[in-house]
Amino acid sequence: MITFGAFSIYVDDQDRALRFYTELLGFTKKNDLLVGGARWLTIVPSAHVDGTELLLEPNGNPIAAEYQKNLYDARIPAAVFAVDDLVAEHRRLASLGVVFTMRPTEMGANLQAMLDDGCGNLILLNQPLSDAT
Repeated sequence: MITFGAFSIYVDDQDRALRFYTELLGFTKKNDLLVGGARWLTIVPSAHVDGTELLLEPNGNPIAAEYQKNLYDARIPAAVFAVDDLVAEHRRLASLGVVFTMRPTEMGANLQAMLDDGCGNLILLNQPLSDAT
């Protein structure tokens, strides 16, 4: 059987990304290891610490940096995170200074908002409308 282990997003500063994703978004650091001169830095949802990890991968490779920049410039999110109450989460994060490039908006069967992680990525927050409170 094959299952998900880890996914990655490129970041321009691993320390800043770690602070953003843990202190503001509420994820938990899972691994922070030196591997061949680079850091294997992963986070997990606090409620699922044994689940799939998100690797905060440095964009030091020119191909990675170009890929990240092209996604950002095209307004394509690097990742989609599920939320239970998007309106409340938007309010909480905005009050902490998180920059949103799209306020909560109905998109088909979902309520979505997009934020800038400050590390070169746009992140889409998604809540199915059937879950809206």
